[in-house]
Amino acid sequence: MSTDRSVPPTNTGLTGTGPAPLPAVSREVRLAARPVGTPVPQDFELADAAVPALAEGQVLVRNTWMSVDPYMRGRMDDAPSYMAPFALGAALEGSAVGEVVASRSASVPVGATVSHFLGWREYAVLDGAAATVVDVSAAAPEDYLGALGATGLTAYAALTRTAPVREGDVVFVSAAAGAVGSIAGQVARQLGAARVIGSARGPHKTKKLLDVFGYDAALDRHRGDLSGQLERAAPDGIDVYLDAVGGDHLRAAIAAIRPGGRIAMVGAISGYDATGPVPGPDNLFRAAAQEATLRGMLVTSHLDLFPEWIAKAAGLLADGTLRTEKTVVDGIEHAADALLGVLGGANTGKMLVRLGIAAR
Repeated sequence: MSTDRSVPPTNTGLTGTGPAPLPAVSREVRLAARPVGTPVPQDFELADAAVPALAEGQVLVRNTWMSVDPYMRGRMDDAPSYMAPFALGAALEGSAVGEVVASRSASVPVGATVSHFLGWREYAVLDGAAATVVDVSAAAPEDYLGALGATGLTAYAALTRTAPVREGDVVFVSAAAGAVGSIAGQVARQLGAARVIGSARGPHKTKKLLDVFGYDAALDRHRGDLSGQLERAAPDGIDVYLDAVGGDHLRAAIAAIRPGGRIAMVGAISGYDATGPVPGPDNLFRAAAQEATLRGMLVTSHLDLFPEWIAKAAGLLADGTLRTEKTVVDGIEHAADALLGVLGGANTGKMLVRLGIAAR
């Protein structure tokens, strides 16, 4: 990641409360180039930006944690999708939490911890209406980017609405050691699944599925023959599949799907870096013959479930029933490395960047 140290003229009209001076400059990560195939560090740049004065109704947030997620890879391309592409030369964006250090919003006071969507920068200026005050007495701030954030909501919505789990179901989850998958298996169990099977990369992660995240069986992507592994783990087939990978995983799930099965398509990370057409499963007619449902899922269509999910998940987190892991990278200067890591499967659980701390 290249570094741009040019500082634009600062706005000294920013005011706030408290003894600490408010910042004139904030570091941010910008998209320097659109990747061809797998992204590389040179596709990003670390730059300094002036912190503007607050307009009426706005707040200044010192970001403390930010999320990096696989969907961000798609936004690096200049192509139509469900979210607009990142702009070249501009700061990236994504979920973050932080402390309000100045406010001109009647509803968001100084000192509040908030979640919002202007990550990839140390300080964010945003409308108070775009900041959600979170309860840090109920959970750690970073949990609102993971289990209590869009990550947890994705697992919950996928398995209650898109491909609902029923009592006694056999459930298969791909990328099961990742942010969504590590929660999804536990959600499936809470919803009454009789058997929960996950796939992950390598023996370390498959052991985590069994020992930490409560899976009954773990498939190792590195071993190949995913269809054979799934057949052995679920000899009578599966009822629900949460797909975050696509490709061979989707093909294996269709081969194993039982009559009336449900598939929630939440991602296809196996094809994110493709530079040409991505092969699809060659057994789609089996889904028709089994009267199975394949349904896409965007978490943004299910935000109304947030209160319900947080009410359930906060208690499960507090009593240890919901087990989570985080992979933490320190310092905004390493945020691009964190994204490249999550795209390459380097994380277990949620990948997070802790801001304000330089890696040593």
